[in-house]
Amino acid sequence: MSQPICAISTAYGVGAIAVVRVSGEGSIALTDSLFHGRKLLSEAPAGSVRFGTIARDGETLDEVLCTVFRAPHSFTGEEAVEIACHGSLYIQQTLLQWLVDAGGRMAKPGEFTQRAFLNGKMDLAQAEAVADLIAAQSKAEKDLALSQLRGSVSGELNNLRERLLHFTSLIELELDFADHEELEFADRNELTALAAEIENKLQALIRSFRTGNAIRNGVSVAIVGAPNVGKSTLLNALLGEQRAIVSDIQGTTRDTVEDTLVIDGILFRLIDTAGLRNSDDVLENMGMERSRRAAQNAQIVVHMMDNIKAQSERVEANGTIIEVLNKIDLQPSEDRHQMIAISAKRGEIDPLKKELVRVARAGMENQAVMLSNARHYEAVCRAHEAILRVQQDMADGLSGELLSLDLQDCLNALGEVTGQITNQEVLTNIFSKFCIGK
Repeated sequence: MSQPICAISTAYGVGAIAVVRVSGEGSIALTDSLFHGRKLLSEAPAGSVRFGTIARDGETLDEVLCTVFRAPHSFTGEEAVEIACHGSLYIQQTLLQWLVDAGGRMAKPGEFTQRAFLNGKMDLAQAEAVADLIAAQSKAEKDLALSQLRGSVSGELNNLRERLLHFTSLIELELDFADHEELEFADRNELTALAAEIENKLQALIRSFRTGNAIRNGVSVAIVGAPNVGKSTLLNALLGEQRAIVSDIQGTTRDTVEDTLVIDGILFRLIDTAGLRNSDDVLENMGMERSRRAAQNAQIVVHMMDNIKAQSERVEANGTIIEVLNKIDLQPSEDRHQMIAISAKRGEIDPLKKELVRVARAGMENQAVMLSNARHYEAVCRAHEAILRVQQDMADGLSGELLSLDLQDCLNALGEVTGQITNQEVLTNIFSKFCIGK
């Protein structure tokens, strides 16, 4: 029997309405002990809403609406009640106190979602997507979390795991008949083809983490160029505030300055860097070294040049480079060589914004299924290493015993993502990061 748990599921603070969630066997009877309406909640059909009051010992606390859920048709898979009361902090806290006094207990962080996982309403990857959905700061991040909640990652990995499990079972069957060496239940050619297919899909998932992580934490954009080309002015124009110091003195920016911005539903992490030039100043050189590292690590590099001086210093980057010509307000340029012309000082930067969105979306649209969770990434990397060992085992003609071990390592790693293979320590760590009430 799962003791009823209760918590406020809406944001903390005063509001028009607050929702208190109660879940677990006996939740309806527990709420009935405080609810006074025309009929008992225990008589209400699933999914119905009942109006009444919450009262105890002759004291009426509030008028409420109670929504009744019956197992297994609820978020947690248990019977549950959601109590919509007025948003007074006093009412919320008193209602919780009365529920606890009546036999419930306060929910731990993420306990509702943990119960949903334990009751088979969702797998572990989907449960983690719930937290990502709550924390989403942009449309792209919301869309990615919603896709994972609907099972995009789980479905892909479960399909691979089930197909690999079939061959693993056949290998294990061969080991049971080890005395009959002529028996071979698992077709090695089919297993070779399957291992190659799985290796390719796992490699694609591993590559997708860079994009998925960028969506979750922001697409990194390094603004680089020579001193005084307008990098800090551009950062301020993009953010709409004076975030970075702007000066005509070269070397003013000596360290990276970071901030985030949402453009057309995509979160960008902007990095203003120190100007690149030859200098004997030790501190300035340290800043320039950080600038070079930021450019190499960024998904997008905005390489700014001055329309007046037309510098063309070399920029090394692993991501996409966008060439930008600034200060067109001072001297319009007709020969731009496919460069994006802007005036950061006047805030005429829409062409650059559109290009940032275009480049970011191009990377996202190329990935049907994306990893964005570091735990998933680490497990998929281990699965990939194991399937590479399986391929090598078959190429070397190793025995079924060794082949079976590496197959099992791959299966276990894939199972860790969805929670088919897990332990209580992992679960505790994951759900402790959730907010209370979810």
